[in-house]
Amino acid sequence: MSGMTLDDVFCGLPYGFSAFSQVEDRLLDCRAKARLPQNAKTVISVLFPYYLGEDYYKNANVSRYAVSADYHLITGEIMTRIVGDLRNLYPESRFEFFVDNSPLPEVRCAVNAGLGVFGKNALFINPVYGSWVFLGEIVTDRFFQPATPETTRCIGCDRCMNACPVGAVTDQGIAREKCLSFLSQKKGELPPEVAEKMVAYQCAWGCDICQKVCPMNAHPALTPIEAFFETARPFVQPGDSVEGRAFAWRGQKVIERNLAALKID
Repeated sequence: MSGMTLDDVFCGLPYGFSAFSQVEDRLLDCRAKARLPQNAKTVISVLFPYYLGEDYYKNANVSRYAVSADYHLITGEIMTRIVGDLRNLYPESRFEFFVDNSPLPEVRCAVNAGLGVFGKNALFINPVYGSWVFLGEIVTDRFFQPATPETTRCIGCDRCMNACPVGAVTDQGIAREKCLSFLSQKKGELPPEVAEKMVAYQCAWGCDICQKVCPMNAHPALTPIEAFFETARPFVQPGDSVEGRAFAWRGQKVIERNLAALKID
């Protein structure tokens, strides 16, 4: 570890610091909350870009974030290595990482860390990788100088709001109960109007419409994470195992139901 810097630790991934006190009163009540270090001072937000380039998505029938292997597995492996290096670099300090299953308001932490802005569609948008990023956090009792972002909101062009086929993007935020991505992940029978929208969009899992029309996503950089390229499977068909996929948590029945609605066999 001699001579290693923080930039070396994060190996080119975007990262930034914010004060834990900024979100301390906004923590989510989940089991992972118990892992937060006592006397936490800093949240290190880390971005995991996953954009592969348009050629990879030509025949995709799942949301872009689900094209590659389950991001929890890929980002978890990277975070384990990063936290190991941080603990070696600062052995007197505690570092705990979170990916998705986090007590932290992830988008707010990333914005506070100066890594990007809030999108009107409630997604985080980075100036280099757009909204095609997964978010991770490392909480530590070590103090790192927090960022002081000048801009925290997107350009407010309303394209995401106007393009949403179900009117889920509003001036007040996201109406989650309307969101096609949310509805495609629910268990049970698909309401006919939801199935109709999924057929029109030809997507068996999730929805990328509000991201595709966003001008801040016009020219995203490709992911530097090779594992996303190596595990890309953009088309899902009946009988494909959900093991190791981003939709595995919902089980086989939900994706099979959606594929049946799209009449994919």
